[in-house]
Amino acid sequence: MAEAKRKIRPLDIVLLQGNVLIFALSSLMMKLAGGYPFLSWGFVLYYGGGIGLLGIYAIFWQQFLKRMPLSVAYANRAMSMLWTMVLGALFFQETIRWNMILGAGIIAAGILIMVNADEK
Repeated sequence: MAEAKRKIRPLDIVLLQGNVLIFALSSLMMKLAGGYPFLSWGFVLYYGGGIGLLGIYAIFWQQFLKRMPLSVAYANRAMSMLWTMVLGALFFQETIRWNMILGAGIIAAGILIMVNADEK
């Protein structure tokens, strides 16, 4: 028996973005691990933290897939590029250029189109 299609609430998208932020934080942890000698305590701590965050992300990701269409969930996952760009600027003083902002805007617009199209 097919389950009735559940409307996607704004809170669902916010929670999904929180999970995508966890995915981006795992990349940050692994980049931090690269600043330490291989198998040193710093390396193991940061790399292990990154793997742990990926595990948390995977558990929540499966829950989102149960509750919303794959097209919506996967489109939102692309926002990890935006989160990674912001984290890179905050933690590593990387420069955010106009073309990066334009690309993130195109991704965000695509996500909005996908979510709105799926609701119709």
